[in-house]
Amino acid sequence: MDGFLLVDKSGGMTSHDVVAKIRRRLGTKKVGHAGTLDPMATGVLVLGVGNATRLLQYVVDGVKAYDATITLGKATVTDDVEGEVVFTADLERLKSVGDDEIRSFLETQVGVIAQRPSSVSAIKVNGKSAHQRVRDGEVVDLPAREVTIEAIDIHAITRTDADISISVSVRCSAGTYIRSIARDLGEALDVGGHLTALRRTLVSPFTIDECKSWEDAELLSTAAGISRILPTRTLDVEELNEISFGRAIAANSTEEVTAALNAAGDFAALLENRELGKKKFATPTLVALKG
Repeated sequence: MDGFLLVDKSGGMTSHDVVAKIRRRLGTKKVGHAGTLDPMATGVLVLGVGNATRLLQYVVDGVKAYDATITLGKATVTDDVEGEVVFTADLERLKSVGDDEIRSFLETQVGVIAQRPSSVSAIKVNGKSAHQRVRDGEVVDLPAREVTIEAIDIHAITRTDADISISVSVRCSAGTYIRSIARDLGEALDVGGHLTALRRTLVSPFTIDECKSWEDAELLSTAAGISRILPTRTLDVEELNEISFGRAIAANSTEEVTAALNAAGDFAALLENRELGKKKFATPTLVALKG
């Protein structure tokens, strides 16, 4: 049983919870996911089953898109609504914040920026995730990382006596933290900010419209999934036999990595082009089918 599952994760579940449920549903332990979603977050969660688990790294690196709600007026230890409040804004200062200030700061976040990840991210610190260290009472301060934010579209700015809510859509590179945008906006305006809603709508090339609940998600074949991510190459019987023994075959493209298919269109192998002497060969790094 091999392929991809496109799940619309519901709130209140961790990504690992979904993986565990799929393992039980399909009766296999070989299940992984491409990109963690926090329990409060919903939306696109791509899972790999069987040989597709080793292809998830190519999904993880894709462009992401989110719909989110940022709330100004309070800062939390987790930079989202589930964390303990550590700062509450002066109400007069909060009332003085104008829409133009909000828009101006968010404009500075578009492009290639250095972003400090949220302290409750899945980033490992000496072998232990940052979010687990925070839950254990440690203070975690992660260094800034370079990320690319293609666009931040503001849909609405609404106000109450106690807070300001900003509805946005964000399109960004892998490794971008939407909670960090909320935190940094609040810090820049000196009113505190945190994330109150997050829905992932794209893990390129897979969209939210293709996703279903974990109970109803249907297995997308490895070939159908990987052909949307990497260039493909159809191998003949002799080439299939060669790669089944781990031997290189002649390269036929300039692409660094290609997905090889057999004549029936099934996923056969992952090939990496390498220079050997004066010639270029395609070396199998993952072989799914024999002969």
